[in-house]
Amino acid sequence: MTGYSPARQWQQRSGERAQTGPRPPRPGAPRITALGGGQGLSASLSALRRLTNELTAGVTVADDGGSSGRLRAELGVLPPGDLRKALAALCGDDDWGRTWSEVLQQRFTGDGDLRGHAVGNLLIVALWEKLGDPVEALNWVGRLLNVQGRVLPMSAVPLDIEAEVRGHDPDRPHELGAVRGQASVAATPGTVQSVRLLPEEPPAVPEAVQAVLEADWVVLGPGSWFTSVLPHLLVPELAKALTETRARRLLTLNLAPQPGETEGFTPQRHLDVIADHAPDLAVDAILVDERAVTGGAFGVADLAGLEKAAERMGAALVLGSVARSDGTPRHDPELLAAAYDRIFRTHGRIGPWR
Repeated sequence: MTGYSPARQWQQRSGERAQTGPRPPRPGAPRITALGGGQGLSASLSALRRLTNELTAGVTVADDGGSSGRLRAELGVLPPGDLRKALAALCGDDDWGRTWSEVLQQRFTGDGDLRGHAVGNLLIVALWEKLGDPVEALNWVGRLLNVQGRVLPMSAVPLDIEAEVRGHDPDRPHELGAVRGQASVAATPGTVQSVRLLPEEPPAVPEAVQAVLEADWVVLGPGSWFTSVLPHLLVPELAKALTETRARRLLTLNLAPQPGETEGFTPQRHLDVIADHAPDLAVDAILVDERAVTGGAFGVADLAGLEKAAERMGAALVLGSVARSDGTPRHDPELLAAAYDRIFRTHGRIGPWR
């Protein structure tokens, strides 16, 4: 195999990386680090790039399905899919950005071995094999795409998610069992109780830890709660950085429960899950779509209970309008950007920006 070694001391190549890193920041731009994966992180990045180009995405690396799962199994690399989606979300709105975003997401058709593979996945893995360093390779992809920010894997090794699930076997609805693999956890018909990472205590990518420590704000969520949001809190070095950083911390709730992972969850239960897995994590603000908790996808939520759950995490509960107008449970980038901007300015120590 010609892929990279996860044990590589990437810090030793920091001088080389400086030559291929993100573009220089705009004067006065806030430093934002967004953590997550999949479509949820993409939505957050699409909004945040409207506010700053000092933007770092820390991306989960536990995907084991589809094109990412195949490449991971065949080559032993980090799963590239969520990294690809983050890069696509950071592409600009000009012809160059839109074209490259579409190319990255394009999947091969037909009946051959390439069927189902995304072009961006193959590009990322090719650069990993050529350069021997995932961080440097992602910097190169970012330069090619002219992205607004930087994309980093959260961990230096591919991860597996193992969940404790009640009722994974429909014939035994009250029985607890272990379900392993992100794709399996996401699709379980049971109720997820908790998750852990395998290997336990995986190494974090140093640049991702540094981005959390040096940020003005860290944004966690939205996204698949157990498989995209929580994993960052289970990597010890990242969890430690999240408790020690001087940055303000913002948690963005989803617009609806997710079939499989959080079916039947209330907004308050989403917060309780975070607190159960990361009891030392304090949050400064929690953003919730007003329509989602006043008769929307969550039904009529217990706002008093939700506020108390937020207070237990040290956070102010912020209600806003951030959903698309078409009725789908997707965030509108412009509305989300406006909500983020208001929170950064009214709940932080850095408005106007430094």
